[in-house]
Amino acid sequence: MPFSLDPQPADNEIECANCGALIYYELTRCPHCGINLYEPDEGLGPEYRVPKPLKSGFLEKMRRLLRRLRGEPSPAEELFGAFIQQQSELYENLLLKAGGDPAVVERLVEFERSQSPGANRTACLQNAIRRWEQDNRIP
Repeated sequence: MPFSLDPQPADNEIECANCGALIYYELTRCPHCGINLYEPDEGLGPEYRVPKPLKSGFLEKMRRLLRRLRGEPSPAEELFGAFIQQQSELYENLLLKAGGDPAVVERLVEFERSQSPGANRTACLQNAIRRWEQDNRIP
């Protein structure tokens, strides 16, 4: 029986030959190291910069300031980190209420989306939690 500690690629994933990251098979560049997957000798062009993970402290503040001064875009984590964290906490809360079944959570979210078609996922999660608590309150 084969045994491996490394995760095996899914059907729609390939492994980057440069850094070994598992990535979606339709991408042309690795999001981790930036190498062109179909012409690896090409390397990184000046138009492509690999985002670095966020760090705390003085150096990160200086990097942000320099990025703003140069007019470069901010990484997604910096812009949407709190929003993503809030949505993750709401999802985990609803998942706990649903007994750990992600399919139930998605059905509850889709029901809330049908009730409020213009609502975003965060609002749907909040509404689903509110409805769950109303329907399952102890008299």
